[in-house]
This record gives sequence, C-alpha cells and structure tokens, in this order.
Amino acid sequence: MLPRRRVPQLLVATALLGASLASPATATPAPGSVPLRVATYNIHAGAGMDNVFDLDRQAAELRFLEADVIGLQEVDRHWGARSAWRDLAGELAERLRMYVYFAPIYSLDPAEPGGPRAEYGVAVLSRYRILSAENHEITRLSTQDPTPVPAPAPGFGEVVVRVKGQPVHVYVTHLDYRPDPAVRAAQVADTRRIMAEDRGPKILLGDFNAEPGAPELAPLWQELTDADPGAPTFPAQDPVKRIDYVAVSKGAGPKGSSRGGISVRAAWVPESVASDHRAVVADLELLGRGR
Repeated sequence: MLPRRRVPQLLVATALLGASLASPATATPAPGSVPLRVATYNIHAGAGMDNVFDLDRQAAELRFLEADVIGLQEVDRHWGARSAWRDLAGELAERLRMYVYFAPIYSLDPAEPGGPRAEYGVAVLSRYRILSAENHEITRLSTQDPTPVPAPAPGFGEVVVRVKGQPVHVYVTHLDYRPDPAVRAAQVADTRRIMAEDRGPKILLGDFNAEPGAPELAPLWQELTDADPGAPTFPAQDPVKRIDYVAVSKGAGPKGSSRGGISVRAAWVPESVASDHRAVVADLELLGRGR
C-alpha cells in the first residue's frame, strides 16, 4: 500500500482543453457553491467496441467530456502487446493537461531485465492538483492465479484534491466481474470501511459490474447517493445495463449546515463506442468552501 501523502505519477496541468459539451440543463447553483464535473470511464485497455487499440479515439472522447476529475478503469501501464506496451494513464493525462494518479491492481516483473514493470489497474485524472494519494487494498479474486482465493489486493485508488479551497476525496474502483456476487459483497464492505475513515465531500467513481438494484450494492447506498444518469452504460453498442457509476457522499456538512456538502445537479451517459463501456458524467455542486 502506498503511504498517504506520497503522490507519484503527477503531470502538471498547463491549460484547459476541449470544446463545449452539450449536457442536460441544470439548476442555478446555490450562492457560494462550487461546480465540479466528474466522470467515470472504463477504457478497455485503450480498445473500442471494435477491439482495435486507439488511444487517440479515447483521448478525444475524454476531452469532449470536459470533466474536472475522471476515474478510469482497465488501465494498462507497459502491460503488453494489446496496448502497445504504453503507459495509458500517463499519456492521457499529458494529452488532456491533467494531473494523474495510477493505482495498480497488478504489478508484474518486467518482460526484459531493466524494463518497466507490467502494470494494470485504475487511475484518476484531475485538473486540480492532487494533494495526497493512496492505493488501498480490497478483497480480490486474482486473474493472474490459476487457483485464486479471495484475498486483500491493491487497486482501490484514492486521491485528495483541493477544489477552490475545499478538500475533496475521490476514489476509483473496479469491482469483480464474476456472476457470483460474493467477492463484490466483500469489496463493498471494504469500500465502506475505507471511505468511513475520511471526512468531507467524497466521490466514488467506478465500474461496479452490477446494476443499481443488485443486493450486494445495497449497503453502499446507505452512505452514498447514486448520480443516476437514467441510461445504461454496457455494452457501449446498444447498451442494456448500467454498471458504471458516479456516487457522492450523503449529508449536508457538519452539524446540519451546508458547509462541506455535495449534491448532484445532473448526470448523463454520452453515446460512444470508443470503449466497450460508455462513460458516466455528472455535474456536482460543492456547498460551501472548506478552509
């Protein structure tokens, strides 16, 4: 596990990019509130629905979203031939002029002596400076072990960003894909435990591999609000189910005040086949500024 306050793999933002994005109409922001656009996107190791690796296509899709913070899943870093041995999170961050934190689920020995480690995991891209970062362990059933058993493993990424003076905790995750929900249920319990350690506004981004009404996800909705975009996300071509999420902490700040709260103003699913998933985008509102 990476120690808190250690922030590797950061790229300095020098400019904001992207054309305007047509999004649902939103209500007038509350006085003193701060808008924040976030997104989650499973990038399928850089490949689209056609299974062709094309990072240019995905960079264009992400730029179009004009999000301030993006959670990415299925991210390769020198992993293999399917992604041309490239650092996908680092390249996307550089193209979008964003900071980046990569949290590997797997980190394997180099294919050749002296080469980079082969890594696969999740990442956060942010227009705001990353103040701290941590790669937490949650229960996993390894895809690299021929006879896996559930065990703690890394790949639950957390960063703290300061948005107009207010610290915001952002988490990115990728839950187990198997039909048996047992591992996902354990991962949800781990997620709640980790997030309970932090105070202030919290945002969870990820591919949960389960639909909103799945019993194993029910405990999450005790503390989090699902920014329901009202549309399915998977598969990207003619999607039939929603398994990708933006969720935010409930509550309106300490002692019932609006200070430190967070709310969802709008959420939507852009049409795209640049990955095998569609992204979820949400316009959020931070109520009151931290000091």
